[in-house]
Amino acid sequence: MQNYEIKKENSVADVIKARRSIKRFTNEPVSESLLVELLNTAIWAPNHKLREPWRFIAFKDNGRERLLNAALSTVSSDKKELSREKFQKKIMNAPLHLVIVMHVDPRQKQYDEDFAATSACVQNLMLAAWEKGLGTIWKTPAYINEPVFREQIGVADGEKIIGIIQMGTPEMIPSPQQRTKAEEKLTIISE
Repeated sequence: MQNYEIKKENSVADVIKARRSIKRFTNEPVSESLLVELLNTAIWAPNHKLREPWRFIAFKDNGRERLLNAALSTVSSDKKELSREKFQKKIMNAPLHLVIVMHVDPRQKQYDEDFAATSACVQNLMLAAWEKGLGTIWKTPAYINEPVFREQIGVADGEKIIGIIQMGTPEMIPSPQQRTKAEEKLTIISE
């Protein structure tokens, strides 16, 4: 494991390269004021015609139980006890869970633009959090598409859950994974 010290003089490139997906968090809470500050940075993502297709649902403290119960509601009753322990470990591991919700435009071009914009918003959020010393991981468990889960957490018809961002102070920071060099995936056409 490698530690990364956040410094004000770090460039954007430094923060991008240093950010890691964090799987284990301390119990230290994330304040609502810091969450709002991070979201107010994240929403500067490029989005066509300023449609701002996103909204956010945060689960923290005892609110995580509601998220846990919503996830459990997607499991058949004969598997609930085994699933409770598994879900509880995953959900209670992070002090904050942020559900990223996108308005679904039925027109394909607008849907694609909005999905890209919301994904850029999530990346902005994760980078802004890292700069403040918080770790994140972007989760897309299968149950986010289950109607009962969506209903229990307040996601309406005409909305899509892009993912759940777990956030908190990292308990440990993993070492970087090797990336394929961009030039190996780059095609340049000059004529």
